[in-house]
Amino acid sequence: MTGSVIFDPLLPIWLIAVLAALVASGLALALWRGLAGWPFRALAGLVILAALMGPAYQQEERTALSDIVLIVEDQSASQDLTDRATRTAEAADTLTARLEARGNTEVRRVQVPDAPENGGTQAMTALAQAMAEEPLGRIAGVILLSDGRIHDVERAPDIPAPLHLLHTGREGDWDRRLRIDNAPAFAILGEEVQMTLTVTDEGAAPTGVMSVPLDISVDGAEPRRFEVPLGEEITLPLMLPHGGRNVLQFTTPAAPGELTDRNNTALVQINGVRDRLSVLLVSGQPHPGTRTWRNLLKSDSAVDLVHFTILRPPEKQDGVPVRELSLIAFPTRELFLEKVDDFDLIIFDRYRRRGILPNVYLENIRQYVENGGAVLFAAGPDFAGAESIYRGPFEAIIPARPTARVVEDGYLPKVTDLGERHPVTAGLDREFAGDWGRWLRQVEVTQTAGDVVMSGADDRPLLLLDRVGEGRVALLASDHAWLWGRGFEGGGPQLELLRRLAHWMMKEPELEEEALWAEATGQQMRVIRRSLTEDVGAVTITTPSGEVVERPLEEVSPGRFETLFDGPEIGLYRLENGDQSAVIGLGPAAPVEFERTIASAEVLQPEIDATNGGVWALEDGVPAIRAVREGRPAAGRGWIGITPRGAYETQSLRQMAIMPPWLVLLLVSGLILGGWLREGRR
Repeated sequence: MTGSVIFDPLLPIWLIAVLAALVASGLALALWRGLAGWPFRALAGLVILAALMGPAYQQEERTALSDIVLIVEDQSASQDLTDRATRTAEAADTLTARLEARGNTEVRRVQVPDAPENGGTQAMTALAQAMAEEPLGRIAGVILLSDGRIHDVERAPDIPAPLHLLHTGREGDWDRRLRIDNAPAFAILGEEVQMTLTVTDEGAAPTGVMSVPLDISVDGAEPRRFEVPLGEEITLPLMLPHGGRNVLQFTTPAAPGELTDRNNTALVQINGVRDRLSVLLVSGQPHPGTRTWRNLLKSDSAVDLVHFTILRPPEKQDGVPVRELSLIAFPTRELFLEKVDDFDLIIFDRYRRRGILPNVYLENIRQYVENGGAVLFAAGPDFAGAESIYRGPFEAIIPARPTARVVEDGYLPKVTDLGERHPVTAGLDREFAGDWGRWLRQVEVTQTAGDVVMSGADDRPLLLLDRVGEGRVALLASDHAWLWGRGFEGGGPQLELLRRLAHWMMKEPELEEEALWAEATGQQMRVIRRSLTEDVGAVTITTPSGEVVERPLEEVSPGRFETLFDGPEIGLYRLENGDQSAVIGLGPAAPVEFERTIASAEVLQPEIDATNGGVWALEDGVPAIRAVREGRPAAGRGWIGITPRGAYETQSLRQMAIMPPWLVLLLVSGLILGGWLREGRR
C-alpha cells in the first residue's frame, strides 16, 4: 500500500494566483504600517490558499506487474545457412530459461518467417505487431536473434527499452554473389542488349582471386563459359535469338567454403520484340479492299510499308507519256530480286499476271517463302481466270487450286472446327459482339494443302493457312473483307482477323498454333499448351534440382490445354510435351534474402544505439542477463541488460481530505482573532 498527497483545486489556478497576490499585498501593507499581528494574518491567508488547492491524502493498494522481454527469432531463408537456425533456436531457449528464472519477468517469443513476394526479413514489422499487443509500460527489453539483414528497418517502432542484436554469423564466413545491375524488360531483335553485372566476394574471402568463371545459358541451352574479373562491373553485349520470352541464366560456380551458392545464379527474362516490320503490298486491279490493307498497315507506326501498284496496265493505250505518269522509275528489280529478303511479309492483293513481273521475280519470291518468308494472297475474280497468279511458280506454295468459278451470292463467313482451335481465328466471335455481316463474292478453290480455318458459301474454303519450307502462306479466297470494315449488315471482326493473320505470318510467338509456355505467379506456374490436336498428353516438368514431374493437361477451351504446378524451389524449370519444349524461371531473379548473407549489425546499429542496446555474436556463447536503470548503457563484456519497468496494477483507491471545512474555519478564525488581540494590546 502506498500513499501520496494530491491536489484538486476548488477554483481555477489563475484565480488562486490572483488571491495569493492580494494576500501578499495585504501583508506588505501590514508590515509598512507596523501592525504587530501581521504573522497571524499571513498564516490565515496561507491556510485559506491551501484550502482552495483542495489537498487530500490518497492511499493506493497496488499489485506489481511482471516485466516483458520480447525475443524475436529470425526464421527467414538466410538463417538456414550453415548452423544458424540451430544456433538461433538454442539461444532462444537459453535466454527464455534465464529470463524466466529471474522472477517477475515474462518472455514473448516472436517468429519471423520469409515475407511473401520476395519481401525478405520483415523483423521490424513483426516486432511492431508484437508490441501493439503488450502494454508499453511493461516492456523491459527486446532481443533480436538474426543475421542482422533486416529489410524493413524503416518500420522500426519506438522501443521503450534496450534493443539487442545477437547475430548468428561467424568470423570466418564469406560468400560470393552475382548481381545483375541492369537488365531490360524488352529488347529489339537483331540488336545487342547491354547488360551489366558484378561478381563480388564478401566477408573473410580467400585472397589472391582476380577472376572467376561465368556461365551464360539462353532458354536452358548448353551454357557458354567466360572468365570475368572479380569485383568489377562487367558489361555484356547479348543478342536475343528469337521473339517472345527469352530466359537468360547467369551462373558462377560455387567456390569451396562459401556460405551458399543460392546467390551465384541470376535469372533474367527478356521479351524480344521486332523494331520495325517491313511489308510489301503488291496491288493489282484497284478496288475498295486496297484501302483496307493500306489503313491496316499504316495504322501501325512500327510497320514500314512499300506499296507496289499498277496504275496503267500494258493493254491500256491512252497516249500519255510514261514520264508524265510517275516522278521516278519504280525499283522493281531491286524490290523483287535484291531486297525481297528484307521484307517480313508480302501481300498480293488481287494481283494478276500481266507480264510486268516476270517469272524470275515470282520464282525468287517462292524461294523467299521456302527460306522463311511470308506471303498472303488476297484473291479476287482475277485469281480464277487465265491470268491467275496461281499459274506459275506460285502453284507450288499456294494451298488451294482455283476451279475457275466465282460465287457471286451473299454468304456468311464462319470459323471452321479446326479454326476454333487455331490462334488466328479462335474466339473471333468473342472479339466482335453481335451478328456478322455477309460477304458477296468468293473464289471457289480446291484445298491441296494447309488448314482451312474459315469457310464461306456452301462450306467452301475461304481462309487457308499453310507452312511451306521454313515460311508461311495464307490464301483469302475473297476480296470482300472490306465489307466488315464498312459496317455492312453490322460488320464483323475484320481488323482483328487481319491483324492476327499478319502477325501469324510474321511468326509472332503468341500466335503459334503448336506452342508450349508457362506463366508464373510467385512460385506457382500455369502451364499452357496450344495445339490443333484434341489430345496432347501430359507435360513433363524438370525442376532446378533435376526432379522430373508429369502433370496431365486439361482442355479449357478449343485448342488450349492448361495445368497448375507449384514449384518447390527457386530456379529454372524445363517443360516438355511431345516436340514442344519451354523454360521458365520461378522466383525472383535475385532473392533478396541472399543478396547479402554475411551477418552484420550495420542496418540496425542506429536503432540499437538509440536504446543503449548492444551487439553480440552467438559464436561467443549466450550473454548473461543484467538489470540496468533506464538511460544507462545496457550492454557490456559478456552481458546484456534489461530495464525493469516497475509496472503495477491499482486494486483499490482511497482519498481523505487533509483540510476539512470545519478545520479551515477554526484555524482561520483563531488566527484572525489572535492577530486582533495582539494588535489590541499595543
